[in-house]
Parts: sequence; structure tokens; C-alpha cells
Amino acid sequence: MFTVASYCSTFLKPEMLHIYRQVTGLTEFKTFVICRERKNDDVFPFADLEIAPAAGGNFIRRFWLKYIKNEPSIVYRGEYGVLARLLECRRADLMHVYFGHTGVHLLPFIKHWPKPTVVSFHGMDIQPREDRPGYLDNLKELLRTVPLAMGRSNSLKEGMLALGLPEERFRMNRTGIPLENFSFNQREVPAKEEWRLVQACRLVEKKGIDTALKAFAGFSADYPRARFTIAGEGPLQEPMRKLANELGIGGAVDFAGFLSEKELCELYGRSHIFLHPSNMTADFNQEGIPNSMLEAMATGLPVVATRHGGIPEAVEHGRTGLLSAERDVDALLDGLRSLVKTPHVWSEMGRCASRSMQENFERSVQVAKLEEVYREAMQLQHGN
Repeated sequence: MFTVASYCSTFLKPEMLHIYRQVTGLTEFKTFVICRERKNDDVFPFADLEIAPAAGGNFIRRFWLKYIKNEPSIVYRGEYGVLARLLECRRADLMHVYFGHTGVHLLPFIKHWPKPTVVSFHGMDIQPREDRPGYLDNLKELLRTVPLAMGRSNSLKEGMLALGLPEERFRMNRTGIPLENFSFNQREVPAKEEWRLVQACRLVEKKGIDTALKAFAGFSADYPRARFTIAGEGPLQEPMRKLANELGIGGAVDFAGFLSEKELCELYGRSHIFLHPSNMTADFNQEGIPNSMLEAMATGLPVVATRHGGIPEAVEHGRTGLLSAERDVDALLDGLRSLVKTPHVWSEMGRCASRSMQENFERSVQVAKLEEVYREAMQLQHGN
């Protein structure tokens, strides 16, 4: 059995559940994780893990490498040698680097390591970094260097091709959902119009939480018994709580914080519509395909969202949900009203959403496709 080194700088942040599902789902490849920082090991237990910090060393040599030889940080900090020895010791056959910016950091090593490296892009890692001179050129070089690069959506694919990735080197890397944990739940129209809306995400700008709150304010004027639960944490939690109060809906909005998978599934089961109006940010930060949205759809929740990033690749407008333009509060509100006024449509959309997840996002199928990418990368490297 071949061995893949799964490199993720931080293993793992709460929003990286999709990575954990990939790493723990491999069946045809053995894997161990390489990271520079370990976090949330109680949430993401994983025994075979190597911490690869920068090596200590002689200050004069480090100064010489950095300022005289102008070597990149991975060299003058000693990471290059640490990584080389680790991969050799563990007899890795290939390396999977999670996130484009991590690939840029490792580029000097990737260019010289004799075995194949694949890099997967997940959303924000496709954006330029104007505060880092030379970063964009290095990102383009990374895409020219690796035998294969993966993205979670066609919108990411377009961005990668625009940066110079040859189309024949792109491979789709869909998020895999463990459908056994998010089974279909047949819902009934709520009594007394007590509609329950939910959004689950990290509380950051690209998730469009302000748009969701404004649309819900209009919705709750029509349906005063409705409630909106926002599950997740992030820097915008207090500003969004303040906005909810300013809109007069503070009592109807529940900021639930970070929820476990089991708690999230239970929340979906109590809800009727999944709301997720993502938008592009000023620094071009965008979604791939939101994991929480896929999980909600698997349980039978229809989606009201935006035509942003990879969302239209998972939500078929008029069949599994309703889509509108980014930041269009009125259109989002119209979508919500349309669904609740046509219960048969709402119910059928939920059933179609669940079937779509079974057909296109089942975890074992997507992991098998990932392992095929690994095999192909090894064949390409061997052929070269």
C-alpha cells in the first residue's frame, strides 16, 4: 500500500472538517499528517501525526542564508531539511498539500523533491496577496510545477486556469459528506407558521450574514413566530448580534456558537430552510462549496442562497433551492416568501436536495476519486 503525506499547516481549525473527512476516509492509501501546529485534537483525533517545526540552528548561518543568499523562509528557517528527512524516514510516495498558500510556502521543496506533490485549493487560497511581494508569481509557478492540482468547484477551477494551470492538470475535489450521519428527515409544514431558518458557518464577511439578517427581518415581519439560528463562531459575532438588535429581530435570532456534528444535525432536523447568502469580499475571498450547506441539504433542507462561488454547482435553482444575486436582500426575501407560500414546492425541494447529495457528494465516492488523483500523480511523475 502506498503512503501519502497529508500536509496541513494547522491541523485542524474548526472550519476544516472536510479535510478531516478526507484524511480519515482513505482506504487504498496509508496516510500520516504533517503540520506545524496541532489544534482541536479533541474534535479531530488523529494518532499518526508529525509536528514539523523549523529546525534550530546557528544564527550566523541563518543570517547568511536569509540576507546574503536571499533564500526563502523554508530554507533559512531549517524547514526544508526537516521535511526532507521526515518524508524519507516515513517512506512517503507522494505529498498532498492542503491550501494554495501552503503550497507557495513549500514551493522550493516541491520543485526539488523527486516524488510527486498535489495541491488542493479550497476557496480563499486562490486570492492574490498584495502584502506579499512576489506571492502571485510564486502561486503561478506552483501551478506550473505540480503534476496535478485540485479545486472544490468550477469557480475555483476558472481562477486556477486564469493563473496559468493547464486545464489537463486540473482535477475536481468535491467535499464528501458522510450521509449516514446526515440522513433525510421528512418535515411537515410548521404549525402556527413557526418557520425555523438556519445558517451554519464561520462568522466572517464572505458568508453574507448581514444580508441574511436583513432578509430575515423582512420575513419575520410577515411571520412573527419565525426564528433564525446562526450556528458558528468568528470575528463578526458581536457586530452581527448588534445588527440583529438594530433591525428589531434580536429576540428571534439565536447565535448558537460552534456546534458538534451531532448537535448540528439535530438543529437541521428542527429547521425548515437553510439560508446562506455568500458574497465576494473586497479582497476576492470566495467560497468553494460550503460544507454546512451540503450537510443541511442531505437532511432534506431546501436552500435559499446566492449565485456565488461553487454554490450554484450544488444548488439547482428551482429544484433543490432558490438562488439570487449577491447582497440582494429583496430577492433573498422573495425566495423565502415564495417557499413558505408554496408548501408542496418547499417539501419537494427538500427531497430533491437530499437525493442530489446522495448522487453527487457521498463521502466514500469522493474519497475514491481523491485516491485516483493520487495514483494518477504518481504515474505522471514516473512517466517523467
